[in-house]
Amino acid sequence: MVRITVVIMISDIIPAIRADLSRQVDPKTRDRAQRFFKEEVKFYGIKSAAVKKAARGYFARIKGADKKEIFSLCEALYRSDYSEEALIASEWAYMLRKRFEPSDFYVFERWIGDYLNNWAKCDTFCNHTMGSFVEQYPEYVNNLKEWTKSENRWLRRASAVTFILPARKGHFFKEVLKISDILMGDEDDLVRKGQGWVLKEASKSHQYEVFCYILDNKKAMSRTTLRYAIEKMPQDMRRKAMEKKDI
Repeated sequence: MVRITVVIMISDIIPAIRADLSRQVDPKTRDRAQRFFKEEVKFYGIKSAAVKKAARGYFARIKGADKKEIFSLCEALYRSDYSEEALIASEWAYMLRKRFEPSDFYVFERWIGDYLNNWAKCDTFCNHTMGSFVEQYPEYVNNLKEWTKSENRWLRRASAVTFILPARKGHFFKEVLKISDILMGDEDDLVRKGQGWVLKEASKSHQYEVFCYILDNKKAMSRTTLRYAIEKMPQDMRRKAMEKKDI
C-alpha cells in the first residue's frame, strides 16, 4: 500500500513542480538572469534561493523512491531546457550522493552531453554532483581526462569544473594539473575560464606549486585562463605572472 502511494506521487511530481514554478514567475528576474549569458537561455524568472527551496520540499516527497525513478524525474526536468528545472534536477542528483554507485557515471556523462547546455547548468551539476562522485570513485578521473578531447564544449568544461570543490580542499592536485595540461590549447573561452577557475581553487592549498606551474606554462596558456588562475594570489605573484615571458 505504501508503494502505491509513492508511485502516484512520482507520476504527479513534475506537473506539480511546473505549476508551482509558473506561479512564481517574475519577468524582471528573468531579464536580469539573461544578462549573464551571450546566448538565449530559457528561464521562468525565479530567484535561485526560491528554486532551491522548492527542490528541497519536493525531494522530501520522493526521497523514498527508487533511485532510477528519481533519475528519470531529473531527466524529465532537464529535457524541458528551463534553467530552474535544471537546477532542481541538479539539486536532486546531489541529494542522492550517499546512494551513488559506479554505473551512475554514465548517466551523469550523458546528462552533461545532452542537457547541460550553458555554463550555469554545467557548473551547478559538476561542482556538486560530479565533484562528489569523483571523491567517492576516484578511478573515474581517467574518464574525465577523456572529456577534455570531446567535441562538446560542456564536457570539456566539465573535465575541469568537476574538480572545483575537491581542489579547494587540496584534493586531486596532480589530476587537476594533468587536465589543465590537456586543455591548454583549447580555443573555447568558456573552457579556458573553467581551466583557470580550477587552477585558482587548487592554488588555495597549493599556491606556490600553481604559481610555478603558471610561470612554466604561461606562453601556452590563454590570457583568460591566466587571469582566472591568479585572481586570488598576492599582488607580487600576480604581477610576476602577467609579465611577458622572456624570449
